[in-house]
Amino acid sequence: MDNVVRNIRGEFHNIRQALDEHLSAINGNTTEIQSLFDYLQELDVKIEKLSQRLDGLQLSQGLPLPKLTIQPLNQTERKLFLVLYTEEAPLSFREIAERANVPNSIIPDCISALAQKGIPLSRTFCNEQLFIKMDPVFKEIQAKENIVNLSLESFM
Repeated sequence: MDNVVRNIRGEFHNIRQALDEHLSAINGNTTEIQSLFDYLQELDVKIEKLSQRLDGLQLSQGLPLPKLTIQPLNQTERKLFLVLYTEEAPLSFREIAERANVPNSIIPDCISALAQKGIPLSRTFCNEQLFIKMDPVFKEIQAKENIVNLSLESFM
């Protein structure tokens, strides 16, 4: 009987070691994923800066800027668009979620969707927190030309 208990304890010990190894691997992968995400965010900021510089060069040389084409936004994206459009200061994901009255968990995906649909957004890091702001030049163009096609009917 003692031998059986000892064997069972040995097997439980082996299982625990295997689970600890899996946990260490998962933690390592999580850290790697987070560092890759941070790196991608930094690259995104650098690409945005390059894009702004290119736009500035085009303006200074008198070349026409490419015509902005914005793909249609869904209802949630419109809410986020309005929050960013009406705010002058950069906002965190939490602030955007509160002002748009949407869950915080969908904000990153919606921000990505806005950017993919052609809305120029700038991202800045401050105290290891990401802040989003809409390009002021785009705001002016939107006010004059209503590129995003916002109307009262679209919100009712």
